[in-house]
Amino acid sequence: QVQLVESGGGLVQPGGSLRLSCVASGLTSDYYTMAWFRQASGKEREFVGSIGWIGGKLDLPESLVGRFTISKNNARNTVNLEMNSLKYEDTAVYYCAAAPQERYYRLRRPDYRSWGQGTQVIVSS
Repeated sequence: QVQLVESGGGLVQPGGSLRLSCVASGLTSDYYTMAWFRQASGKEREFVGSIGWIGGKLDLPESLVGRFTISKNNARNTVNLEMNSLKYEDTAVYYCAAAPQERYYRLRRPDYRSWGQGTQVIVSS
């Protein structure tokens, strides 16, 4: 059973930066896709980005390229989400997720079998 624990959320001013971390435990095989999703109040959960655990393939929505990026540290079983130039609309609960596969294409939300509890990010002045 993969367990994911996010940290790093908080209150940040518009234009600021924040780094979220996700520590994974119980990874039973080599091939995983680790992803970040977010869910704003009253909205559907949306894909923020993903990275292949072995291949390192980075996938970000075009709307977030240049502001967000994802990195990983396999030795520490950690995946990080770096967020820069934050906007009010980035306010959401951010979730870490894991899918037991790596593909050349973007996985769908149901492919992610394990989810963290989420960490709140509030962008406000």
